[in-house]
Amino acid sequence: MNLQTKIPLKKQEYNLIDYNSKVFLLGSCFAENIGEKFDYFKFQQYVNPFGILFHPIAIHNLVSNALQGKKYTEDDVFINNEQFHSFDAHSKLSQHTKSLLLHQLNAASQKTSHYLKQSTHVVITLGTAWVYRYIMTNKIVANCHKIPQQQFQKQILSVDVIVAALQSIIEQVKKVNPKVNFIFTVSPVRHIKDGFVENTQSKSHLIAALHKVLGDQSYYFPSYEIMMDELRDYRFYNQDLLHPSPLAVDYIWDRFKTVWMADSANTIMTEVDTIQKGLQHKPFNPNSTAHLKFVQQLVERQITLTHQYPNIKF
Repeated sequence: MNLQTKIPLKKQEYNLIDYNSKVFLLGSCFAENIGEKFDYFKFQQYVNPFGILFHPIAIHNLVSNALQGKKYTEDDVFINNEQFHSFDAHSKLSQHTKSLLLHQLNAASQKTSHYLKQSTHVVITLGTAWVYRYIMTNKIVANCHKIPQQQFQKQILSVDVIVAALQSIIEQVKKVNPKVNFIFTVSPVRHIKDGFVENTQSKSHLIAALHKVLGDQSYYFPSYEIMMDELRDYRFYNQDLLHPSPLAVDYIWDRFKTVWMADSANTIMTEVDTIQKGLQHKPFNPNSTAHLKFVQQLVERQITLTHQYPNIKF
């Protein structure tokens, strides 16, 4: 008896991810979920330098500003609730001093530019097509930073606007990094604060736009569809019933691996996982002969692996 609708997936034939790859992940909180997996398995990866970015315009602004060498100045930050913020970044970058925030923004922007030029794969996860336009400047913001809602105009991005933003991202990055591969996906997190019908409308705009920009070295991975169809049960959600549970993230990660991971990477991931679990092991008797031997063997396995792949650091 089959109790699950499986999304048919096909192994990618070219441009697979291995331990020589450099993966740059941008977008919603689901990008961070997958980024944590890349980090755990010790891939070369960089995740959301400006924090979580929910919509395509915010991601486009980050990429454009970074590649054009924008320098953030005092005009780009503001104070609210005793913290300095930037409308281009998530509140996790906010600081108690202006100078510290500007330093962090410029450092992250420079690193973004560097990584976009070096990455083999850029993974972009889109969360919503709903955006907020700051009335005072008439600019779409990445984060409202708890400024009163009446100071913003809420609107949904059209499919054409999203297509233009995504095409601009692809063109700008490929201009400095012609061999880069783009992997696009739609976040399985439902933005119910926008409304149930509005969330469906938003996701449909994102999906329609993405399928218009796919092509040479640009691919789609169905994270949203896997969550909606293969994991169609609230046991796969966190307590808020909106975000995927750790089990669901693990499941989607496994499906991602079947498509994008090179066979050589899977072998090394198994070894990394063994070492990681060994490092997390808490012995009953740390001074026992058996445990000391276990630690020595673990150290030897780390040395062997890092000698083969110097980028792997434990």
